[in-house]
Amino acid sequence: MAPFSKPETVLKQAEGLVSVGQTHAALQSLTEMFSSKRFRSTPLTSLEPIMHRFIELCVDMRKGRTAKEGLMQYKNIAQNTSVQSIENVINRFLQLADAKVKEAQEKAAVQQSAVDVDDLEASETPESILLGAVSGDQSKDRTDRALVTPWLKFLWESYRTSLETLKNNARLETIYQQIAQQAFKFCLKHQRKVEFRRLCETLRLHLANVAKYSHQQHSINLSDPDTLQHHLDTRFAQLNTSVELELWQEAFRSVEDVHNLLTMAKKAPRPAMMANYYEKLTKIFLMSGNALFHAAAWGKYYSIVTSIGGKSEEELSRLAGQVLVSTLAVPVGIPKDDYHPNNNNSNHNDADLLKGKNARLTALLGLNRMPTRGALLQDALARDVLKLAPDSVKGLYAVLEVQFEPLTLCESVSKILEVLAQDANYASYLPLLQRALLSRLLNQLSQVYSTIKIERILELVKPLREKGLEGAYEDEQVEAYVMGCARRGELNIRVDHKDGSITFVDEAFTHSEEPPAPVASTSKSGLQDQQHVQPSVAELVRTRLSNVAKAPLSPEEQQAKFKALVTSVEAERKALQIRRALVARRRELLSELSVRKEKEESSRRAEIYEEREGGGGG
Repeated sequence: MAPFSKPETVLKQAEGLVSVGQTHAALQSLTEMFSSKRFRSTPLTSLEPIMHRFIELCVDMRKGRTAKEGLMQYKNIAQNTSVQSIENVINRFLQLADAKVKEAQEKAAVQQSAVDVDDLEASETPESILLGAVSGDQSKDRTDRALVTPWLKFLWESYRTSLETLKNNARLETIYQQIAQQAFKFCLKHQRKVEFRRLCETLRLHLANVAKYSHQQHSINLSDPDTLQHHLDTRFAQLNTSVELELWQEAFRSVEDVHNLLTMAKKAPRPAMMANYYEKLTKIFLMSGNALFHAAAWGKYYSIVTSIGGKSEEELSRLAGQVLVSTLAVPVGIPKDDYHPNNNNSNHNDADLLKGKNARLTALLGLNRMPTRGALLQDALARDVLKLAPDSVKGLYAVLEVQFEPLTLCESVSKILEVLAQDANYASYLPLLQRALLSRLLNQLSQVYSTIKIERILELVKPLREKGLEGAYEDEQVEAYVMGCARRGELNIRVDHKDGSITFVDEAFTHSEEPPAPVASTSKSGLQDQQHVQPSVAELVRTRLSNVAKAPLSPEEQQAKFKALVTSVEAERKALQIRRALVARRRELLSELSVRKEKEESSRRAEIYEEREGGGGG
């Protein structure tokens, strides 16, 4: 090993070697300085310029591993005295790497941000080298990739090196979170989906190691509100990036990361932050086809947004429409996502998995119990969503929830769906709405018919296909949906394939000791509150009686009913006055009677006393 020289001398020697083209020797001389014992005692004012030159040489020569070793050595020296110096060196490292990428793109005249490379960490295989050698296609795209891809790989490696250098250190926590968010922007700008997944896994690993290194100096303390807020900000940036990259599984995992951090917070997070959280949940649940939890997420988002305020009438109308449409898109029966075809009487594994899944999703929404379609609709109406929603959404609500016209239901709804399809806010709901429409159609038909031809059901659904709506059910899909409802216990039917008919079975005076297996297996997970597609006779009687009680009255009938009510109130008031007078009179009589009894008792005692006195004298 060469004897230790002054930092200024080492820097001058390195500059001299660079000037004569010996960059490797210059980098080697700077690297040897880090391994010297006197390196730790060197003042930072002398070391920082050397580190900047060291970083420049590493970037020019794409020596990522050498840069990582030097940064680790410098961090160990400077973390106790000057955090700002470490931040300057790290930022300089990333700026130089990013500048090299931009320079390569300018040379290659690459206009697009994405590079056609699946994995930046994957090395070239013999197959790819051989393919490039024998192929005569030396197109401009291949030349561009040869120029840009190596520097893009190095920039990605630079971000990983920086995060590894700064991890699990309370003094470096702020710059660590900043670099993490810069890495998210890198993945989004260059559409690096594979690298984004790895970045998320790296951050999760670093967070999981916080407890492991809690005994060390400068360890992370998640109980500190500021530290926890930094982690929350980073996880929300991660969530936003995953949604923009359309990585929905990673977005769901990011939501779980945010939820785990929120449970650790001692004070409530900012409303705007939670609004962003629920908005991202709406997109995740919509892409997964989970209509029930999607509607629940919209309800939570709408409640926070209205409490914050600041929205225009147009924005509130749009939000109210989405809340109501998402709720109407939930099928009447057990949600399709909650059905597992392997369910049977002897297998409870799927039921346990379903229970765990529902509990997990319910916790992410911050709810105490699993949401139901009826509860969500009632909550939406209580927030005046129907009043603020657009006319087309109001019409959809009236047809699905108020009117009872099974024979014209699909025809009426198809016209409304045709209008909603023109709006980008509602177009994505068409498949979910048509599934909910089919469940509502079966619900109404089961209340009117005891037996119906399958062809008749297909004719009723036909207007949806004639309109050419997205997600319209074909004949085979309609039959499969009906049979699926029967298997899940939502419909109690008998199918006569010879006659081509369906019989809705509902025996009012018989009771099955064992309920259908799917319903029994899902009742523990909170699905017992779900309304079945085919209501029972008892439910029909109860519903019809309540509807009669709520039936609208004409103005004349209302006026007559009001007069009768006033008359009855007046009669009741008079009866109450008479009762009060009677009670008062009874009290008077009782008091008089008690006084009279007392007088009679005292006179009787006096007579007895006189008789005793007279007998004693005789």
